[in-house]
Amino acid sequence: MTGEAAVAAFLGWIAAERRASPLTVEAYGGDLSVFLGFMTQHLGGPPDLAALGALRAADFRAWLAHLAGQGLTNASRARRLSAVRSFFRYLARRQGVTNPALGLLQRPRARAPVPRALSVGDARAVAHEIGEMHDAAALSARDVALFTLLYGCGLRISEALALDVRDAPLPGGDAPLRVRGKGGKERIVPVLPAVREAMAAWLRLHPRAEPGAPLFLGARGGRLDPAVAQKVLREFRRLNGLPEHATPHALRHSFATHLLAGGADLRSIQDLLGHASLSTTQRYTSVDEAALLAVWRRAHPRA
Repeated sequence: MTGEAAVAAFLGWIAAERRASPLTVEAYGGDLSVFLGFMTQHLGGPPDLAALGALRAADFRAWLAHLAGQGLTNASRARRLSAVRSFFRYLARRQGVTNPALGLLQRPRARAPVPRALSVGDARAVAHEIGEMHDAAALSARDVALFTLLYGCGLRISEALALDVRDAPLPGGDAPLRVRGKGGKERIVPVLPAVREAMAAWLRLHPRAEPGAPLFLGARGGRLDPAVAQKVLREFRRLNGLPEHATPHALRHSFATHLLAGGADLRSIQDLLGHASLSTTQRYTSVDEAALLAVWRRAHPRA
């Protein structure tokens, strides 16, 4: 049996027995067609079942390297490798063709996306001017306090909205903010004077100032919904020409990125963000390097 016939049989099998959708069958067919096309050139002729069973790990690595040379990302190469592995599992079960070399290959790791931070000017604009989205003084003060807190302390939106009035950092003190993050892990975050002042302005207008009340209230008096905060910032960025990645979470990225650019060390930023692993925090070094590269490209006469 030729390789093409084996692929056709495999596609028929996943369509009939695995009930794969037509789009899935088409995707598998495209990936396996590219694989067979490379192996035809690599081996000097169309492979049959015996040739497929005799492929070495070096042959598969050559195929993956060829895909990388075409500009495919790690995620795309990992998907194509998964399709080939499914095909070879089918060959082992239905055609008696085994190839242990596939087990020696490591799945290409998809790179974690680089955090998208705002510029210092854009982040400050959000914190200082977001209140202009409301006519009501209370809502204006609430939003300024919330977004100043997100940028000034690097909180997740869920962490900020989980705070109660008793947790609010107020002027005249230097007590840090205690934040309960993912997995119930508590961390301590220093608070800037600007955050304390914005919080005091909001609490003067807070309709329920008892200690156990939610710090940030919605229109109906309950805890503010994250979707409402996201909508406010979405409208603000459109009216003020901010980039589309200007979201509440981007303020957390901005907090970390701007600290790193100012000379803070990764361990300190890790503690402030509440990351369990330093490798998560290290993503921000890529942001800083990208900014430096962008400056170099704009300024260097030979860039």
